[in-house]
Amino acid sequence: MTRAESLPPPITAEDAANDDQLDTGPARSLRESVTIAVREYLKDLDGQLSADVYQMVLAEIEAPLLEEIMAYTRNNQTKASIMLGLNRGTLRKKLKQYNLISTKD
Repeated sequence: MTRAESLPPPITAEDAANDDQLDTGPARSLRESVTIAVREYLKDLDGQLSADVYQMVLAEIEAPLLEEIMAYTRNNQTKASIMLGLNRGTLRKKLKQYNLISTKD
């Protein structure tokens, strides 16, 4: 099976119309959610090219990931860095990048 064959099918107009039904079914994996979001983004481009898509997607995923992990660890940066597999200094840099902590030192 190729990578393209393993991707979930695109959302149809019927799926979009029944969006409330999508929420009641089994939870989508993160991979499926990203696939769907990227497909929608590319569809909205309507054949136009876009620059820096990779960085845009990383930022869109990284910021809420950091927010949720920080909330889960009650803003304990040491615990958060362990959960994320990041050096604590790298975590602090990313938190500042997304304005999730003060830049005062």
